[in-house]
Amino acid sequence: MNPLLSIKGTIAVGFVLALAVAFGMGTGVDGLKTAAMTWLHVMAGVTWIGLLYYFNFVQVPGVGKALAEANDGGPGPAAINKYVAPTALLWFRMSAAVTWLTGVSALASIGGGMQGVIDAFTFQNGMAIIGLGAWLGTIMLFNVWVLIWPNQKKILGLDGLTHDADAIAGAKKVALLASRTNTALSIPMLLCMVGYAHAL
Repeated sequence: MNPLLSIKGTIAVGFVLALAVAFGMGTGVDGLKTAAMTWLHVMAGVTWIGLLYYFNFVQVPGVGKALAEANDGGPGPAAINKYVAPTALLWFRMSAAVTWLTGVSALASIGGGMQGVIDAFTFQNGMAIIGLGAWLGTIMLFNVWVLIWPNQKKILGLDGLTHDADAIAGAKKVALLASRTNTALSIPMLLCMVGYAHAL
């Protein structure tokens, strides 16, 4: 069976190839141990920011267009809101949490323990640029879990409650603004993350 015919098989192939690179071109097990947390951090971050961009650049405009065309016989947004959004939001918030947790672990690894985390968040001992990235990521994590997710549950009816039109309109506004804030913050955050390792 071709592993590329399933998502699990595809991911497994990717990890096998990554391990082959780590052992074939890297420094073996010791190098992999050192780089593993940063590698997982980047993988989770790609998932998180990729979904953030998907929501802002694809899904929100798509749902808006579907709503506009619903009265003219269009399909409406029901399929996206029922089948796509809940799964995408699960991956979104879990990848946000994993990105933040592995990021803190990576800060500890590169900074010699918890002092590295403290140095990053207080912009000391050469950790200012990565620290700024960590602060931006922390704000973004807050937005995901405290503003976006609770309001998306209201919008999509995932909280098991009935909300009036005003409550849903308010939830849409908060979720949209928090998501757009994260999109804006992701640009300097990514600059900080890449810049730390590349002479910024």
